[in-house]
Amino acid sequence: MRALEGSPRREASPAQTRRDTPIEHIDARAFTIPTDAPEADGTLSWNATTAVVVRARAGGTVGLGFSYAHAAAAAIAKSVLAETVVGGDALSPPAAWSRMRAAVRNLGYPGVASSAIAAVDVALWDLKARLLDLPLATLLGAVRAEVPIYGSGGFTSYGDAELARQLAGWVEQGIPRVKMKVGSEPARDPQRVRAARAAIGDATELFVDANGAYARKLALRLADVFAAQSNVTWFEEPVSSDDLEGLRLLRDRAPAGMAIAAGEYGYDLFYFRRMLDAGAVDVLQADVTRCGGVTQMLEIAALCSTRAVPLSAHTSPSIHAHVCASLVPLIHLEYFHDHARIERMLFDGVLEPVAGTLRPDLSRPGLGLELREQDAVRYEE
Repeated sequence: MRALEGSPRREASPAQTRRDTPIEHIDARAFTIPTDAPEADGTLSWNATTAVVVRARAGGTVGLGFSYAHAAAAAIAKSVLAETVVGGDALSPPAAWSRMRAAVRNLGYPGVASSAIAAVDVALWDLKARLLDLPLATLLGAVRAEVPIYGSGGFTSYGDAELARQLAGWVEQGIPRVKMKVGSEPARDPQRVRAARAAIGDATELFVDANGAYARKLALRLADVFAAQSNVTWFEEPVSSDDLEGLRLLRDRAPAGMAIAAGEYGYDLFYFRRMLDAGAVDVLQADVTRCGGVTQMLEIAALCSTRAVPLSAHTSPSIHAHVCASLVPLIHLEYFHDHARIERMLFDGVLEPVAGTLRPDLSRPGLGLELREQDAVRYEE
């Protein structure tokens, strides 16, 4: 259609001038960082964590993303995913996501491949935001200026004194809710939870996470004990997250005021839909570094909205702070000891808690992060 005579001519916006910016290069590296002490939960122990860091380049700009996964995710990102992403439009991360999802069909999407896709997808969203000179939270459309967090750690490998010190430290920082691990020694768990409550006082919410360690009847009994003795208000994965019937049983019979939560091991939308269809949780959890990145995290939030189920983000605070600012059903974000520590070690621009929240830095484009090469290289695989 021809413009009317005399109509003012519009100047091209930055988005219009960069509409055809092709993705030029994808690089991925794995960094394995030892823990600061032995760590364990109800079903696993570990002494190091691997971060897979991806950088995506287009138009002289570099976007940064990462996931917490096996180093094999870096190899998948550099080969299989880079092949399908390079040459695509840097301003359309969902298009790249669809191509990556198709490319891993024969590898198997859930698990390492999904985490590799997540790292690339986060890098592409960061790249788009930087190309448009916008913070990622602004690009996604923030609905809140700050994201509530809960301090998380309290590993079963900690003695009572170390457990108390860590949880009380978060309270001193102004974080009004904390989470500890349970499940390694069920007979000791009530005493450990009482010690945690004594350390944090009565005003702080206390969460427990069994990582699927308990059988159904034991989980039911301990739910009553934790609530009655220590006012626990959140019971995460009391049974395996694959046991949807067991989760529903706990949700139906847990004490009033105790939320049943699960979902951190979800990799695709069908997993989350099945959990919601089963009525298995009071709060759904999702992890942007496992579920395929920002692109699919937005869709998971939409699923929660359709069921009026709250969403809680699992770990990776430096990514989630920006993403969670845009998610309507979001109630809080896990400020996980391991990941908060690693992100401070690897990146400049990491956010610090303020009054129990993380506030995206709106003065910096994208996630506002830069890899600190001189510190990171010593941990590279």
